[in-house]
Amino acid sequence: MMSAATQLLLPVLIAGIFFHGLWKKIPVFDSFVQGAADGLKTALSITPALVCLITVLAMFRSSGGLELLLKLVSPLADLLRIPGEILPLALMRPLSGSGALVFFQEILERCGPDSFAGRAASVLMGSTETTFYTVAVYYGAVQVRETGRTIPAALAGDLTGLLVSVLAVRLLFGGG
Repeated sequence: MMSAATQLLLPVLIAGIFFHGLWKKIPVFDSFVQGAADGLKTALSITPALVCLITVLAMFRSSGGLELLLKLVSPLADLLRIPGEILPLALMRPLSGSGALVFFQEILERCGPDSFAGRAASVLMGSTETTFYTVAVYYGAVQVRETGRTIPAALAGDLTGLLVSVLAVRLLFGGG
């Protein structure tokens, strides 16, 4: 149940913005309409990149590409003492936030939130980004076609997030 103060927050905020605009002689309604139009233009400009990303992701999972990739990286993960349970999450996280949430939920259900894998997965979710989604949205919004060093740098950050997640949980909680 929401408190009275919480229920009043949004109407008071909207009224405050409206009256501030009137005080500053800003055409509030026209500014709102222009902002909404710009938002729709941005949404339309990034839609093709998002459709492509979602399609490729679905094809990758359905084709067995994820399982093949897991088999290829498992020996290195074993060497680095990365729990096999979090590998699907680590591979999916740069591609899809919702796909990563599915893997994260499975880890928590299968291993438990207080297990080494559950804790490492929790830290991993909070310390990495949906790299390809973010690049598709932001670069698509500003019509940038060449990502340059963005993808390699972001993926290096995701890999660092994975390694440090496992290390931090090992140092703080032991195990693993």
